[in-house]
Amino acid sequence: MMTRTYRVGGHVFAVRLEEPWQFMQYTAPVADRIRRAAAGEELPIVPTRAGDDVPARTFVQKREELPADMNRTTLDFSQYEPFLCEPQDPLFWLTVRAQEPAWIAAGKADGSIKLIMSVDERPPYYYIYEHEGATLYEFDSAQGKIAGTLWVSADASEAEYYPKPGFGAYTTMFQVSTALMILYTYNTARHGTLLMHASVVRHKGLANLFLGVSGTGKSTHSRLWLGAVEGCDLVNDDNPVLRLEDGRLMVYGTPWSGKTPCYRNLCVPVRALVRLDQASRNEIKRLAGLQAYASILPAASGIRWNRTIMDAITGTVEQVAMHTPCFHLDCLPDSDAALVCRAGIED
Repeated sequence: MMTRTYRVGGHVFAVRLEEPWQFMQYTAPVADRIRRAAAGEELPIVPTRAGDDVPARTFVQKREELPADMNRTTLDFSQYEPFLCEPQDPLFWLTVRAQEPAWIAAGKADGSIKLIMSVDERPPYYYIYEHEGATLYEFDSAQGKIAGTLWVSADASEAEYYPKPGFGAYTTMFQVSTALMILYTYNTARHGTLLMHASVVRHKGLANLFLGVSGTGKSTHSRLWLGAVEGCDLVNDDNPVLRLEDGRLMVYGTPWSGKTPCYRNLCVPVRALVRLDQASRNEIKRLAGLQAYASILPAASGIRWNRTIMDAITGTVEQVAMHTPCFHLDCLPDSDAALVCRAGIED
């Protein structure tokens, strides 16, 4: 098997590929973007807003940048390569297998594999099953068909992904990324770590996280900061990692950034967390106590059916809310919103 090891938010995980799956060999322009992101350099990327044409989700930006030996079993891990590290004991393993084992279909047929939850609020959609202490996920593709199955061991330290026949490398890689985000949440929650749904900009050496439900305008607001506030740069546009370290909250870039290919290997101290709401005016106010907690919790990725994990996540959210400035911003999609926000959180 081919194996690579990655460090994200200070936590190490490993990916193994069983034949015929293979890691992509990168062409020169892709390798250069990976090198720059690994060094934390700023890339010419702007946040992708709702309704924008979806750009490449990885560092391969056009067909001409694909390797000559590209085929249906070549997986583009370029968004992960800035986080590549030396082999070491990982927090968890994910193995991508050649095919699904027969016991899964048999277990669903005889009822020993039981459906416990469907997650269908927004894509990616998946269905969650329980089997002998382990958890199974079925991932629904955009075509309304099951694209693959993820098996997660009882302690979440081992997982296997089984792609369904007929799906190529792009769909498989999309589902593998979803699997890795789930496994990351399982395994890092007990380490004071949160995988967030947020867009992040850095200004004067400190990071500001913009939170809100999908479609609120997180990416739009980051884009407004980049245009209206001198000296800003984009850290991550969808799924940064927050981690409490020696009493200080840090935000990390990750291999997960939604529709915006911003995969910078960065660690930045956090200045503020700001929950956005669309409104007819631009107005910001400081939150405290339960209001601050309630503004953060919905943005933290969770495993809702696992009480131990959710207890760890809510405990970390409580600490974040107590020790980090939190705000609520009513805003319009205009540059004044960025200026009002900046004044509220920096002055």
